[in-house]
Amino acid sequence: MRSVLIVNIRSMDDLPNMERWIQHDHFPESVMHFGPGVSRYMSYRVVPPPPEMYEDVRKFGYYNWRVTETWWAQGRVPFSAGLNARWTSKTVPDYDKIATLVGCNVPLVHAQDYKGKELTLDDPPMLRWIIAMRYPQGVSFEDGEDWYLNVHAKEVLQQSGLTRYFTSPCIPGPQRPGGPPPFHRLVEQWYLGFNSWHKSVIDSPPKYTPPKWAKYDKYPFLEPYVDFVSTFILERPTNDNLRDPLGYIPG
Repeated sequence: MRSVLIVNIRSMDDLPNMERWIQHDHFPESVMHFGPGVSRYMSYRVVPPPPEMYEDVRKFGYYNWRVTETWWAQGRVPFSAGLNARWTSKTVPDYDKIATLVGCNVPLVHAQDYKGKELTLDDPPMLRWIIAMRYPQGVSFEDGEDWYLNVHAKEVLQQSGLTRYFTSPCIPGPQRPGGPPPFHRLVEQWYLGFNSWHKSVIDSPPKYTPPKWAKYDKYPFLEPYVDFVSTFILERPTNDNLRDPLGYIPG
């Protein structure tokens, strides 16, 4: 399976410190801890939206820093090793005060692959919209899935600029004591760029059917930053941590 972490930093003033920490300390420490157990370990810097679209992306729980993806070669993910590696460096002593993250484990093969499987590098480059979602407390997983798979996904496919669309349910795993409820589904929707995304999602969306259990009355019917988090990345990772022999070299 693969693990996907979506990370937000609360102030962009912390970006220089966080970038040095994650590339100089965290990535090498993580490779040392669990490198033999993974086949790929990649991280993407988030693509910031155009200034005029910033408030629009915030309506969808926009996270601003990184998406990190790990492909596990063995059946069981050693979460404790990864979390311990995150905290071994003293470069960022107050990580939890600086950054917020959500995570999800999904199968390597997408459970639902709705559109664009045939795309190749001969096609135009794509902007990837990454979404982590969970159904609100009090809504059963089965009721949430019934709406998403049998109603909502069919309506998403009607977006005019959608080029690629796949999704998988999250695989349950260990939770931090006192941590938030787990996310239920990871989604990717691809577009030719922010203008295409904006037209498809904001300007001229399909008519969506809200679930009967919705507690949030606007699309995507899940509360941003609570039950719906999303961000944007490009096709190629910024860091390929198993294959980059140079490490952190400033300038």
